[in-house]
Amino acid sequence: MDDSPKDTLFNVDCVPEDFVFNERVVEVFDDMLDRSIPFYREVITASAQLLDTFLSPGDTVYDLGCATGTSLLLFSRLLSNKNLHFIGLDNSSLMLEKARLKAELYGKQGSISFAFEDITTFDHSCAGGVILHYTLQFIRPLQRQAFLARICENLRPGGVLLISEKVISHDPRLNREYIAIYYQFKKSRGYSELEIAKKREALENVLIPFSVDENMAMLTKAGFTSVETYFRWFNFASFVAVKPS
Repeated sequence: MDDSPKDTLFNVDCVPEDFVFNERVVEVFDDMLDRSIPFYREVITASAQLLDTFLSPGDTVYDLGCATGTSLLLFSRLLSNKNLHFIGLDNSSLMLEKARLKAELYGKQGSISFAFEDITTFDHSCAGGVILHYTLQFIRPLQRQAFLARICENLRPGGVLLISEKVISHDPRLNREYIAIYYQFKKSRGYSELEIAKKREALENVLIPFSVDENMAMLTKAGFTSVETYFRWFNFASFVAVKPS
C-alpha cells in the first residue's frame, strides 16, 4: 500500500480555485495521506484498539469518506479476530474504484465492501462502529450537527464513533505556532514551501476546522454520553464517542 504515485499536484505555479477529489487527486491520494497526516498509522492502530474494545464479533463498521480504502484494509488486518464486516462509503466513484481494486488485490472482498453514497444522509441502523477520519472537516459547518446526530441514531446501543480532524486553537498565538510546526512536518516529508502554500490556498474554502471543544460539544449534543480525545498532535486530534447502552 506504499507504492502509489508521488503527490506533486501543487508543485506548479497555479492550481484550481478549490481543492476537489478529482482523478489527479485520486491517483496520488495514498501518498498525500501518508505525507500530510501526522502519525496517521499510529492513529489507525489506536483506533483499532478502541474498536476492539467496543465492538462485538460480527458487528458492521462503516468508514464514511473511505477514499481509496487504505484505512479499512489496515483495520481488517488489525481486527481480523473479530469477524467484522467493513463497509466503506464515499461520494467519489473514482476513489471507490481504486478501493475495490485494492481490496481485491489483498483478498479482502469477503470482509470489505464499498458503496457510492452521500455520507451526510447516513441511514444504516444497528451499526456497531462508524469511522470518520479527516472527513467531517470537509462537510459544511451548518450540516455537521445534524450529521453527527444521524450517526448516533443509527449506531446500536453501546456503538462507537471515531473521528479524526484537523483542529484550530482559539488562542491566536498558539494557532499560528501549531500551523508553523505542521508546515515544518510537511517540509520534513518532502513538500516544498511552494507546494505547502498552494495546497493551503486550494483548501482554504473547502476544509473548515473546528476547535477541540467545538467538536466535543457537537458530539455531546448529538447524543453521545462518553466523549473524549484519544490522540492529539498540535492542530490534529482524534475523538471517541460512545452511544449510551
